Amino acid sequence: MNGWVTRLAGAGLLILIGMMAGTWAATGHFRPLLDDQQNKATQCIAARDNLSGLAQEQGRALGDLILAANARQTGAEKAVGEAKASSILDYAAANRLQQERTGGDQCAAAASIIDKELGL
Repeated sequence: MNGWVTRLAGAGLLILIGMMAGTWAATGHFRPLLDDQQNKATQCIAARDNLSGLAQEQGRALGDLILAANARQTGAEKAVGEAKASSILDYAAANRLQQERTGGDQCAAAASIIDKELGL
């Protein structure tokens, strides 16, 4: 019976040594691969954070552009309104010039109407 116990202890010791050698070999083989993947994951996280920051910056710039476009549109609408208001007088004067008729040379008639309109 003593022989079986010794053999069993020897087998257990060999199994334990095999497990330790396997763990050491696996660690030696896989540790560089794991470290490389960890580095790549860290680089991906840094790239993602960088892209996220750039996207936020681009979003702010786009918002600023939209606000500027709205301000330009409001200014343009105001300018069009003012131009329409000021052109009414010019349009009325042009209509008066067209409706008035004078005899004689057309150039002299036009010069006379323009002088009259300008108050000369």
